[in-house]
Amino acid sequence: MHSKDQICHEDYQRTADWLLSQTQHRPKVAIICGSGLGMLADALKCQDSFKYSDIPGFPQSTVKGHAGRLVFGELKGKTCVYMQGRFHMYEGHSLSKVTFPVRVFKLLGVETLIVTNAAGSLADSYNCGDIMIIRDHINFPGLAGLNPLNGPNDDKFGPRFPPMSGVYDKSLRKMAFDICKSMGVSQYVQEGVYCMVGGPNFESIAEARLLHKLGVDAVGMSTAPEVLVASHCGMRVFGLSLITNKVVKSYEDNESVNHEAVLEVSKMRSETLQALVTELISRMDINNNTA
Repeated sequence: MHSKDQICHEDYQRTADWLLSQTQHRPKVAIICGSGLGMLADALKCQDSFKYSDIPGFPQSTVKGHAGRLVFGELKGKTCVYMQGRFHMYEGHSLSKVTFPVRVFKLLGVETLIVTNAAGSLADSYNCGDIMIIRDHINFPGLAGLNPLNGPNDDKFGPRFPPMSGVYDKSLRKMAFDICKSMGVSQYVQEGVYCMVGGPNFESIAEARLLHKLGVDAVGMSTAPEVLVASHCGMRVFGLSLITNKVVKSYEDNESVNHEAVLEVSKMRSETLQALVTELISRMDINNNTA
């Protein structure tokens, strides 16, 4: 059904042109902030911010913990744009709308996309508050045919059949581990496989057991579509999951998860995540010319 909601190249260009006319910033890095992680943008200097509702063509974010603002600014001498809140399929958006900002970022000149999310852990060794560097993902909606690249391919962005092996940049992952070591936080930093499910419900026990057997370390309701489109556009990708809860895998376990608890853990790790992302961007080799 989502393949019918096609967006043409001119729609993306119209939004990009509007943003370029509203700010002098020319970002090379884009950061998508997951649930409760909008504070990552607080470190930006010389900010220009825009409500999603004011940006032509932009969808609206309806989930608590997603502020719904696009923030441009300088970070350690690098020009960046932050999404304070993302869009989800379960909100009723087509995947073309969910990933709309990524293609706009490409037209703005963005070369690297950093994605963050709040996720539940399936790995037995993970704890709440851990930070998982994403090595790979399983895109369950994509496997079922719900893919943002459905429909005619836009060759101006990328090829018809983009490869997804090695999509999470290895050099950026290594750099992040080195930074975590220097920060003294390696004890709660993991690396693993993220799985996107459709939501908005949290997983049943049988579903959790299935994902665990498939080798999934953390599960959430976002990220994979944006990463897929960014890869299609030729961007470098780096991803972080903040482990906000342990997914129930036992019928004897009486615990349950709620969105408010997710936001609390996000708040607890906010300073560490902000420091990690800031240092990662500062070390990136980026051509920051604004011409």
